[in-house]
Amino acid sequence: MAVKRMDNVAIVVEDLEATIALFTEIGLELEGQMRVEGSWADHVVGLEGMQVDMAMMKTPDGHSRLELSKFIRPKAISREPKNAPSNTIGYLRVMFAVTDIKDTVARLEKHGVTLVGKLEQYEDTYLLCYLRTPEGFIIALAEELK
Repeated sequence: MAVKRMDNVAIVVEDLEATIALFTEIGLELEGQMRVEGSWADHVVGLEGMQVDMAMMKTPDGHSRLELSKFIRPKAISREPKNAPSNTIGYLRVMFAVTDIKDTVARLEKHGVTLVGKLEQYEDTYLLCYLRTPEGFIIALAEELK
């Protein structure tokens, strides 16, 4: 088998500190921050002279990580439209299992997050919702029902 694990999912953001605060509110832990630059990074990413401020966040179980990147140079390019609908091709959302979805939504709304649709129940299994962040990407939440 070629794949050992998935190390992380990366999201390019405009406001790194605000996005760190948002994911901290969900329950992720800031694992570290650093500036990434140099010819090795240019060659890996395919952008000449790149400079990125990066934060790595991990889930409480330690199995999943989220890399948040703010490009200093070259400047990040916005997807059009910024608030793309859920059927847009490419990365659009990341989902988290939470213990109390209503409380989590209320706490995230203080960070400028809004419901995309509505909080809905799927059969007797889950409460689910999509939330749009100020950066334009979607966070999905799922609460498993007992």
